[in-house]
Amino acid sequence: MAFVCSAARTICSALLAASLSGTALTAQSPGTEGLVFQRARHLRRGINVSNWFAQAPGRYNVERLRSFTTPDDLALIHRLGFDHIRLSIDADPLLPWLYGRPEGQAFAGELDRVIAQANAEQLAVIVDIHPEEHYKQTLFQGSEGVQRFVGLWQALARHLANTDPNLVFFEIMNEPEQQDPYRWLGIEAQVTESIRAVAPHHTLIATGAHWSGLQDLLETEPLADTNVIYTFHDYEPFAFTHQGATWTDARVRPLRDVPYPSTPDNVAKNLAQETTADGQLFVENYGLDRWDAERVDRTIAFAEQWGEQHHVPVYCGEFGVHKPYADPRDRAAWVHDMRVSLEKHHIGWNMWDYQDNFGLVSKTEGKAIPDPLLVEALGLRLTK
Repeated sequence: MAFVCSAARTICSALLAASLSGTALTAQSPGTEGLVFQRARHLRRGINVSNWFAQAPGRYNVERLRSFTTPDDLALIHRLGFDHIRLSIDADPLLPWLYGRPEGQAFAGELDRVIAQANAEQLAVIVDIHPEEHYKQTLFQGSEGVQRFVGLWQALARHLANTDPNLVFFEIMNEPEQQDPYRWLGIEAQVTESIRAVAPHHTLIATGAHWSGLQDLLETEPLADTNVIYTFHDYEPFAFTHQGATWTDARVRPLRDVPYPSTPDNVAKNLAQETTADGQLFVENYGLDRWDAERVDRTIAFAEQWGEQHHVPVYCGEFGVHKPYADPRDRAAWVHDMRVSLEKHHIGWNMWDYQDNFGLVSKTEGKAIPDPLLVEALGLRLTK
């Protein structure tokens, strides 16, 4: 669906105009709209296999790529009842591949191997470009970084063009962190056009400009290309899901044992963990908001509403709870409420993550042990 730029907006630049005039914003054949909903059904229950091909700068050697997540892990994911994985891929190690360097060829070879193994386990794969922040910053202004990103995606899509489009999906970028949604729409349009030139049948996954939150989704104007699924991430309420996390909002760092569901009374003990008035208000509001299954469901309903308004499939690519300081039963309760609501509103989901600090499994001497509370919360069961 095309959009109209306000006369007051300077973002209607040559970059955006060029994007909007391209074939990426020309509607596909009439049958494509039905196809994308059919493809979306391959993405009902998923798990993020993170810190493997992304989020591990300097540690993308073949030995680690083969040992961190293994074929046994993929088999376990299938046995648990998942139907897909979201495979995060850092942009930086793909650059040597573009230039034909040996380390880049090795990285791409491992990527090919994992996609083939996952598909053999009847798992669809979302190929998610998941760059570090410095890479995202190259897209903030100008055209040079954008053109490099477009070229990267075209090369990768060409490389993967012979994979089964029913089982391999292309996610344009994880949490773009772009401040201007109009500019980001133009970038996504250019990437879409470049992929369509070399892989016309694969389904793309697009997202909002900032952190891929629900609000970003609701503010997004879809591309005219009808073979696109739209993703959002949902970690609300943040005071609960990110308690103790050190890399994000400073207000969550001191929090421990934050309860779910929330009430003004049961968060009173957490107020003392905050050293600033801002932090205390953050916790107080979490209690006053009374987050529970009903509150979760009322929020997720807006994602379904947006998808119906635009006649596009919607998908939740991330949700989860930072586990080091969360009560395991409360963590499972929130995951359950999210999963039930997403399924009620016909939205496929992908929990963050498989084995890291939001993990579904823990590993002892290389053996993965699923958390039974989370397995039950996700509506899964371990089969032999």
